[in-house]
Amino acid sequence: MRYVLAGAAFGILLTKSEAISWFRMQEMFRFQSFHMYGLLFSAAGAGALGLRFVKGRKNPRGETMTLAPKKIGTGIRYLAGGIIFGLGWGLSGVCPGPVFTLIGRGVGVAAVFLLSALAGTWAYAVLRPRLPH
Repeated sequence: MRYVLAGAAFGILLTKSEAISWFRMQEMFRFQSFHMYGLLFSAAGAGALGLRFVKGRKNPRGETMTLAPKKIGTGIRYLAGGIIFGLGWGLSGVCPGPVFTLIGRGVGVAAVFLLSALAGTWAYAVLRPRLPH
């Protein structure tokens, strides 16, 4: 039940901050407003503070929480993934985070985006063994 309540609170937060607004997304991509950039920067800052807080602490099982070092490699996969993600976000105007909030608010067309994101995830899972990592 606490996950349902946390999800509902997150959905309300996304709605009130206008993170689900297609118009806010367009303003951001056209560099007409700082609203979404401010929202994204504050989320990144909150995430960084959260990681800093949890790192080195004990989890409920008594184990020390650590983060595995990230293997950057050539960075091609991040560039390619970012381009694909950005194109999908720019074309649809929907970020994966608020898609469930949109569906919950009755925006049925968001289900098309959700199904497309799931299809892309499935395609990656199928193609992963053949892709350079």
